Amino acid sequence: MQYRDLGKTGLKVSALCLGTMQFGWTTDETGAREVMDAFVEVGGNFIDTADIYSNWAEGNPGGVSEEIIGRWIGDRRNRGQIVLATKVRGRMWEGPDGEGLSRIHIMQAVEDSLRRLGTETIDLYQTHWYDEGIPIEETLRALDDLVRQGKVRSIGASNLPAWRLMEALWSADVNGFARYDSLQPHYNLVHRAEFERELKDVCEKFGLGVIPYSPLAAGFLSGKYSHDSVPESARSKTVQRRYFNQKGWKTLEAVRKVAATKGTTPTTVSLAWLLAQPMITAPIVGANSAEQLIPSLAAVEMDLSEEHLLCLDQASEWRDET
Repeated sequence: MQYRDLGKTGLKVSALCLGTMQFGWTTDETGAREVMDAFVEVGGNFIDTADIYSNWAEGNPGGVSEEIIGRWIGDRRNRGQIVLATKVRGRMWEGPDGEGLSRIHIMQAVEDSLRRLGTETIDLYQTHWYDEGIPIEETLRALDDLVRQGKVRSIGASNLPAWRLMEALWSADVNGFARYDSLQPHYNLVHRAEFERELKDVCEKFGLGVIPYSPLAAGFLSGKYSHDSVPESARSKTVQRRYFNQKGWKTLEAVRKVAATKGTTPTTVSLAWLLAQPMITAPIVGANSAEQLIPSLAAVEMDLSEEHLLCLDQASEWRDET
């Protein structure tokens, strides 16, 4: 496993981050433990979750992923070896303060996450998406207090447009608050414009670590989809809506071509392309079993040639879009 600096946090994280949205949704606790065991066995140390995971699943009120991770860490007694990240924003209880980025919600939500995770400190506490109804100063002041109290080591953001990220960085600077030191954007070969248009430059200028989610486009870039074959999965309808188009198939064709040349899988190539981008710290990968991790882990050791990178870049180019 390779390790990289997570922005200016001082944290050294594995080049792949284990995403856990599937825990308590498409993976039960036994499977989740097997996945985490396999991840740390090869040197993985970076695990990402969120308090709401996965409250859209039947019988899951949210918090289940955090609870599974907390029990696993307690049993393995490996808290010191794990860089633990979670997120706050979504609805976790009834009432007007049950969601959002207000001080009252953040202060209660962090205590709940700490309890479920079985830890005294969260290494990276992230705002899951922005809250247009709450001034950024209120959110950052609450997060800054958590850092000063030692309940949170560093803070990050997810799903922010560039102007809101800049507003947050400016506010932190002016008020002397802890600032966002990482960004979790939606970024992959078939979804490049959102990050590359403006966010990439902001992250580079201010030294933010970048940990993209959905690096395989909900499984589309794994190669398991084709024009004539749509596998049964919890995300198949999303994949068809977003990526079953001319650009999506063109990109996937290029990924398959490079994979065939390298004697590897589309999953490995898609992740290797992300890892070759200078601004990327650690793509967030998910798995329902230890076996599903294997092609993802292979990406860390794969070097794509300039020719292969050019092939992928050209197939997935977005700058000619209107």
